[in-house]
Amino acid sequence: MRLVDFLFWGALIAWAQFTEVKLPFAASFSHTYLFTLAATILFPPWVPPLLVFLFFFSQGINDPEYRWYKDLFNRLQTGTAAAASALAYWFIVQNMPVSVSGVDVSLAFAILVASTVSFVVNVSLVSVVVHLATKLPIKEIWFHNFGWVLASYLIMSPVVVLLARMYSSSPALLGNWGGWSVILFLIPLYYARFHWDEAVKMREAFDKTVDLVSNTIDARDSHTYLHSQRVAVTAVEMAKAYGLDAAKINTIEKGARIHDIGKIGIPDSVLFKPGMLTDIEYGEIKKHPVFGVELLQPASNYIRETFDIIKYHHERWDGRGYPEGLAGHEIPLFARIVSIADAYEAMTAGRPYQEAKTPERALAEIEDLAGVQFDPKLVKLFREVWEVSPNSWRDREVFIRLYSSKVPSLGSSSRYSSEPEAETSPESS
Repeated sequence: MRLVDFLFWGALIAWAQFTEVKLPFAASFSHTYLFTLAATILFPPWVPPLLVFLFFFSQGINDPEYRWYKDLFNRLQTGTAAAASALAYWFIVQNMPVSVSGVDVSLAFAILVASTVSFVVNVSLVSVVVHLATKLPIKEIWFHNFGWVLASYLIMSPVVVLLARMYSSSPALLGNWGGWSVILFLIPLYYARFHWDEAVKMREAFDKTVDLVSNTIDARDSHTYLHSQRVAVTAVEMAKAYGLDAAKINTIEKGARIHDIGKIGIPDSVLFKPGMLTDIEYGEIKKHPVFGVELLQPASNYIRETFDIIKYHHERWDGRGYPEGLAGHEIPLFARIVSIADAYEAMTAGRPYQEAKTPERALAEIEDLAGVQFDPKLVKLFREVWEVSPNSWRDREVFIRLYSSKVPSLGSSSRYSSEPEAETSPESS
């Protein structure tokens, strides 16, 4: 291996740090793995980890947040992933020839395995460290930051082979050095990175916008202030106790936060009527689950997984709910969970026509409606969670004191939501 080869690929690894994509939970994603995997094809297995250790600059020394131990960890973590993937690649190439219909596909198979190994080692190490620093669940960190990155690792595997071939073939059109071809290829590669960065920013901006709309709806009524947030906290506790994974828990939390977003389309004269509603007015209220899904349809690529919660959180176990009259297990699980959290929050918050119930009384009423309005198994689960959970969500006044400072002040009105009760129990707001 020539010195110019070593320096060139080292420069590419250094350059990759200036094009990284910031991810949630203090993590980031870059094209470093592309260059280390391409170097794996071109050079002996000891070269990629050495390149990473020497040329991987995760933070500038002049950066006020620079910490030598963080930089050292990043080098060792990325170098370990590079070493593991290089060893996996060379083991397969030398010991496990693979052919399909007589065609040797060992290189393609080896680089696919190496990409997977690089992903697993990289993400696992980062997730553990972020967990230790933030106390967030490892599975949640994995899902939020890297669930969609695995596809990128695998889809970009052919690019790794292309980079290596472009460098080693030295096209005559660009002189006798393949580095020129690689440099030209960096232009579309940079724009691919730009797309990833914009996708992350767009998702974050969308989530913040939806949260703001939800907070605005809740803050219009003193009885529903922080309603959606409390429903979300309660539903998440139930989802965890049910044993759902981090991805599904995230969906439930997001759906609970915006389950009432369709109320933005209900006239204020109906939504804030100080007394009980007429049948016609109640019919207007019953449109909000469907309207919420219609409202968010243009953003379905980002939030489709929450649509069942938004649409079906007012369905009942006995089939007398709305909008479709689903019964029993026809009602999606996530919606059944949120419906219990929603009803509990509404009962303990009270309405103009009904005083707030104590947490104990609300729990007893939910248990009375097991098998009627609510999934009986989930009601048992709710009692278990209610008994062992801290009082931060069980008691509404405690919850408001704890969470008010976390929500932007949007002002509140003296008007009240007058959504009527169901025939056998208070319908949640």
